[in-house]
Amino acid sequence: MAVYNREEGQEQPYWPVGPFKIRLPFVHYRWEKAEFIQALIMFVVSLGMIPLLQEFLGLPYEIALAYVFIGGIGFMLPSLLGVAMVPGWITPAIPVVTLYLAEFEPGPEAIRALFALQFIVFLIFFFLGVTRLGEKLVNLVPNSLQAGILIGAGVAALMGEISTDGRLMNTPISLILGSLVAFYLLFSLSFKNLVHKNKLAKMIANYGLVPAMIIAMVIGWAASEYPAPNIDWGITSPSFVEMWNYLPFVVGFPELDIFLMAIPTAIIAYIIAFGDIIVGKALLQRAEEVRTDEKIDADVNRVHLVTAIRNLIHSFFAPYPGLAGPLWTPVQATVAERYKYGRKAMDSIHSGMGTFWIAGFLALFILPLVSMFQPVLPIALSITLIITGYVCISVGIEQVNTTVERGVAGTMAIVLAVHGATYGLIAGIVLYFLIEKTSLFKKKEQGVEEEKTKKAG
Repeated sequence: MAVYNREEGQEQPYWPVGPFKIRLPFVHYRWEKAEFIQALIMFVVSLGMIPLLQEFLGLPYEIALAYVFIGGIGFMLPSLLGVAMVPGWITPAIPVVTLYLAEFEPGPEAIRALFALQFIVFLIFFFLGVTRLGEKLVNLVPNSLQAGILIGAGVAALMGEISTDGRLMNTPISLILGSLVAFYLLFSLSFKNLVHKNKLAKMIANYGLVPAMIIAMVIGWAASEYPAPNIDWGITSPSFVEMWNYLPFVVGFPELDIFLMAIPTAIIAYIIAFGDIIVGKALLQRAEEVRTDEKIDADVNRVHLVTAIRNLIHSFFAPYPGLAGPLWTPVQATVAERYKYGRKAMDSIHSGMGTFWIAGFLALFILPLVSMFQPVLPIALSITLIITGYVCISVGIEQVNTTVERGVAGTMAIVLAVHGATYGLIAGIVLYFLIEKTSLFKKKEQGVEEEKTKKAG
């Protein structure tokens, strides 16, 4: 139970602080058991950032784990400050970020480069949140370029996993079977029909990626693709003192040329993140149509400001290849779906989302869980990236309407996936002005209508 209770049809109680709406568990919302249980498994995905921190920043495991704790604090901020979205990384941007980081030597050089990138991402979110220009700016980006960014990020994600030296080829049994289970549970039309008819299927659907993760991990252990865990007991002790030696305050801050190099990747990351905000708003609107007992405030500017704060914290205290994004789509979708079952199932959208990441942060302290999942962390990261690749490609294709747009988007996507953000953006912009704007001096809407007319004829 909570101290404050919501009146029917009103917004969940909060304490107003400037542009933010402070909500605390047990004070402004109740604790949700389903999200608590889900978080005890899904928190392993946050640990999945550790392999990237080790590979691209050259961090020891204990230091990377301390970075993850900083990330866990950031994950709790949106719910605390009044954002009705389950936050995550800017996951589709991870392949683009790793292409950028591959240009730098792991260690101090890569840490400085990642600081530059994440600080620019902070500036973009902060500026557009304060000025309220976010939605207007992104709407100016042509369909073909938005699609090229999404498809390119998706292709890069899949290429990184299925390449000859990728994780899927090194541990094929667990990752292929785990990915297939995830695809079936998240996207299969037959499973969606089953959910409406079968209580067990509905219960499984409530836990999103959890069943796929568990199956993949069990298979990984059974097939000896991953070593059996050496479970330790007690409380996790991240090495925050030693972590100081791996932060910009010690390794140094980047030169101006590094900031300039980071700008294209930061722009791409923002455009992808804004797409996540649109997806999150759509999920909330659908949920609000079913649940008339609660008014949901999905202020885009507040989302920008809170995401900016998280990226600022990361840039100085835990530069992150995943960056700080506004939405973790699979969890947002499963929480919103359970929310539709009524107030008895979930009192408020804020109670479900707030419970999830507070529980996820607490799980980081449970050493038996952390040590048990340590050997299979690559599975969590790989399945996340594979699912992200699929979603990015499918959503990107939906963005384009004409043959010309599809050509520009496809070409830009391949250049981006192979050569990185800078060349990808250059290729997309050049092709847009050369083909879309020069070959047809007409508005985009006219081009779409003409394409439809050709198909009808």
